[in-house]
Amino acid sequence: MNKRIISFIASVIFVFTFHTGYCDGKKEVKLSAEDSIMKEKITEFVMVRLKTNIEILTDKEKKMIPMLIEAAKIIDGLYWNQVIGEKKPFMDSIPNLYVRRFADINYGPWERLNNNKPFVKGYGKKPAGVNFYPKNMTKAEFENWQNKDKTNPYTIIQRKSDKTLSILWYHEAYKAELARAAGYLNKAALLAEDAGLQKYLQLRAQALITDNYFESDMAWMDMKSNTLDFVVGPIESYEDALFGYKTAYESALLVKDKEWSLKLEKFAKLLPVLQQQLPVSGPYKSEKPGTESDLNAYDIIYVSGQANAGSKTIAINLPNDEKVQMAKGSRRLQLKNAMRAKFDHILVPISGLLIDSTQKKNIKFDAFFSNVMFHEVGHGLGMNNTINGKGTVREALKENYSPFEEAKADILGLFLATKLIEMGEIKDITREDCFVTYMAGLIRSVRFGAASAHGKANMMCFNYFADQGAFEQTSNGNYKVNFEKITTAMNDWSKMVLTFEGDGNYTEAAAYLKTHGNIREGLQKNLDRLKTAHIPVDIVYTQGANYLGIKK
Repeated sequence: MNKRIISFIASVIFVFTFHTGYCDGKKEVKLSAEDSIMKEKITEFVMVRLKTNIEILTDKEKKMIPMLIEAAKIIDGLYWNQVIGEKKPFMDSIPNLYVRRFADINYGPWERLNNNKPFVKGYGKKPAGVNFYPKNMTKAEFENWQNKDKTNPYTIIQRKSDKTLSILWYHEAYKAELARAAGYLNKAALLAEDAGLQKYLQLRAQALITDNYFESDMAWMDMKSNTLDFVVGPIESYEDALFGYKTAYESALLVKDKEWSLKLEKFAKLLPVLQQQLPVSGPYKSEKPGTESDLNAYDIIYVSGQANAGSKTIAINLPNDEKVQMAKGSRRLQLKNAMRAKFDHILVPISGLLIDSTQKKNIKFDAFFSNVMFHEVGHGLGMNNTINGKGTVREALKENYSPFEEAKADILGLFLATKLIEMGEIKDITREDCFVTYMAGLIRSVRFGAASAHGKANMMCFNYFADQGAFEQTSNGNYKVNFEKITTAMNDWSKMVLTFEGDGNYTEAAAYLKTHGNIREGLQKNLDRLKTAHIPVDIVYTQGANYLGIKK
């Protein structure tokens, strides 16, 4: 029988069992306790089909998409290797269908949105450094080791036979796979009608096999007129919970919404002005953000690796290279279809259950879009380098960098959105809409748990506003914004986070995160209400060229 037919039949049976149990040919068989638990965990994720209006694409752009998807699949396999090892042997070792499906969502045996709790038999606590470092390596051993490339984001740390440490570059460790991925990028580049996209794909293909990403990052910043976009490579360092140095592979294939993007252009030009309006003293905003930054809206049509693991991203702010940011700024890509899915399937139901009835009218998609968009803008403001010679903020805060950087972006996103409303640059929503939607958004995001940098950041933000009386609980346990207190709390929290980063004080940052980056009892009770009401935690994608109506 044709393999595709077999796969289709298996998929139908698999989906059917989620809703009914399974059939032995005569009668329905009751699920085991383990199956029931896993089935419930799977249903905490709502299925979303990735699609866009492909009629806006040229014939050559449509032909590029399957090539780039093939590259994305290779990148997905590399991410599996970084986390747990090769995917197939790992998945084949799991006999239970539901556990296997949940492991696929989580890219491994640890539940990403539940503090990385192991759920596959035989696996214990998730190693903080996953496969980036030797399992028996201590922090002290690493810090005392003299090697100029040990903190490079594109090196794996290994232990030699004589027990000493050594480095292995990504492009050496994954040479064959990266060569195949680069080949697909080069083939797609030959079809690219946009000169900027063609140049970027060719340079990115070269970067994959050399681990030299600067030139391709610069070329990516120069792209302005492209409709297709492809973010690919080892990019974010969230997976490295040991030091936060090592980057994980991911990809995102995007189609630009040019109509929405046109409306966002003016905000990028205001970045130098907005930097100076940050509520912090001069030294902490002395850097000048790049003026070539831009804001664009996209539909995401395929995603793999880090960006597909656990919680799905709804916006992208890149490149992370501080040298590129200082020269050209960064690009903020708003993933409109992913954002809409989370708003409709998660944020609106959360608001219906936990937001005070007098403020539900303030929950608006445009406010959610603005808060998320300016979150990404917020990443590019403040300081990339400490003010006291401790190096970059990333180097100074180490594994605490990501939670504080996300907290900075979160609070500055709110600050910028409300500031632009005051300036008359945003007219279709109110400050109150932004505040209430922000509060609901924090409740949505804290469900990602303490294993996630975003979850930790949102816990710090939520707890600060609650401590300042800016978020209040009503007699029935629901939440409302205190509009008299929230502006002061927003400014003070912005100042605190910007100072943490500018000072690069590792010890103080670690202590604050330990004390305030947790879910408190009152909030946990309300999060339990969301679980009882079966409100999804996040989304998972059905994706591929066939779902777009594109033939290979």
